[in-house]
Amino acid sequence: MSSLAEDGPPPAPALAAPESSPSPPLSPMRVLWRDFAASRVALGSLAVVLLLVAAAALAPWIAPQNPFDLTQLDLLDGRLPPGAEGALVGTYWLGTDDQGRDMLSAILFGLRLSLLVGIGSAVIAGALGTLVGLAAAHSRAQAGGRADAALMRLADLQLSCPSILIALMVIAFLGRGTGNVLLALVLVEWAYYARAARSAALVELKAEYVEAARGLVLPSWWILLRHVLPNCLPSLVVIATTQVARAIALEATLSFLGLGVPVTEPSLGLLIANGRQYVLSGETWISLYPGVALLLMMAAINLAGDRFRDALNPRLGQ
Repeated sequence: MSSLAEDGPPPAPALAAPESSPSPPLSPMRVLWRDFAASRVALGSLAVVLLLVAAAALAPWIAPQNPFDLTQLDLLDGRLPPGAEGALVGTYWLGTDDQGRDMLSAILFGLRLSLLVGIGSAVIAGALGTLVGLAAAHSRAQAGGRADAALMRLADLQLSCPSILIALMVIAFLGRGTGNVLLALVLVEWAYYARAARSAALVELKAEYVEAARGLVLPSWWILLRHVLPNCLPSLVVIATTQVARAIALEATLSFLGLGVPVTEPSLGLLIANGRQYVLSGETWISLYPGVALLLMMAAINLAGDRFRDALNPRLGQ
């Protein structure tokens, strides 16, 4: 008793700190955005791409004039330097060309066509090439590989020829026009998607979930489109980002050579070609500003696409 009185009551047991509940795992899209946003260069490039896309989409409303409407042009405003005052528009912030077109308006409308052709060709070629690649992979895995050999030799034949040569042959045969340029770009690009889709599909066809789907007696086309294709999309999306920039550059090259879109339609390559005869006379803005816009758009797409590829491939971050 005396010992208890001297020592006092026993200390109360310390309360255990409540364990913090584990945070829920991030969704794949959140992880992708987190890895992508870790690069400031990639974020800046994405912002530039979105800004250019928005400017191109809103060109009819934000451009000072329609540069290809003859009623809005004045030859007296031809070849005015940047910042000059004109009779129809007011201030030509980027100057005018030899026809009196406002260069700022011409660039905005040119971006519309370049992005339309680049994105449109990437979507069509991606769909076509992906179907060809999936069919080739299925033939290699199931039917002996004869169709795979034929399709891949056709893709190799296309890849062995210079892209500009194939595009020139198509334009020479079909003639100029936006639709013909789009078709030429699709014929140039589809083989890249076919090769990538085949390689990714061959890996996926050996996975256990494919064997389980086959055990359920699911149709082959359902397995390819419903189970294999979603796992092939990351690599195909990365290729699409690079092919968009490549298609824009090829369209600008054709238009610069006078074999692309008609003169009545805006194009950055056509705008650059219109000013080349005035470069030596010091009127460089006619070709300079469309060239800067083309270079900025291609660089931004490539930088954002490279970071997107790194974010989708965890091995690159190791």
